[in-house]
Amino acid sequence: MATKRIPPGDLGLTTVAARVLFSSEDEPAGRVDMAVRRLSEAIRLGLLLDGERLPTEATLAEQMGVATVTLREALALLRERGMIETRRGRSGGNFVTAQRNRAAGLYDRLREFSTEGLRDLGDHRSAVAGVAAKLAADRAVPSEIEGLVQRLARFRLAHEASELRRADAEFSLAVAAAAQSPRLAVEELKLRAEIGDLLWLDFTGDDIENFWALRARMVEAIIARDSDLARDLAEKGVASDTRRLLELRLNFYRLDSLEGGKVGQ
Repeated sequence: MATKRIPPGDLGLTTVAARVLFSSEDEPAGRVDMAVRRLSEAIRLGLLLDGERLPTEATLAEQMGVATVTLREALALLRERGMIETRRGRSGGNFVTAQRNRAAGLYDRLREFSTEGLRDLGDHRSAVAGVAAKLAADRAVPSEIEGLVQRLARFRLAHEASELRRADAEFSLAVAAAAQSPRLAVEELKLRAEIGDLLWLDFTGDDIENFWALRARMVEAIIARDSDLARDLAEKGVASDTRRLLELRLNFYRLDSLEGGKVGQ
């Protein structure tokens, strides 16, 4: 019999994000690695923010559909990786911790991608995001459309980088959920976890403005039930992400070549 899950409670996640993060249709429940992956994905995506306190172990275990002992093992692994810390005392608990030298770590991660790998990932993201937006325009119910409008407003009002990351991740997951396809929602989560914070490397104010404007047009297309336009705008957003990451990656190739030349002199 499937383990019953309860709403996300004080995790701070939206219903959409929690539905995706705590569903395990693609893997058996109860495994430590599943719990580690789900929580680390939430942290990398910005759905769980730096300094945010997790629910009690009993509550979180029930939410994720795992045994308490399994969750404790997962939290121990996350502590070893520096993704959470445990504080004692009346106001203690398990808290999310951002990685030190985050920008430097992101640049190192980008270096791990080849240009071919970034293009391939972009193609995959475009296919998933485009179909999700198209189906959302066809299938979204009024409450889901209202949710998209609210998440768009949250993104507009965000100022901190962490707030922008969370608002963007929640918006993308909400579009996938509005497509009424659990598989698409899970696939969107996996892809965003893979690319993670790289999407926000060297983002400028103009980038954020264009980012918001494109998503505002997408919501308008979904409201108007214009599925072709919604798909086109989603694909354009991914294409813009991919071009920017490719430019950054090519700059690293040039820098690495120059440094290699200096070493050889």
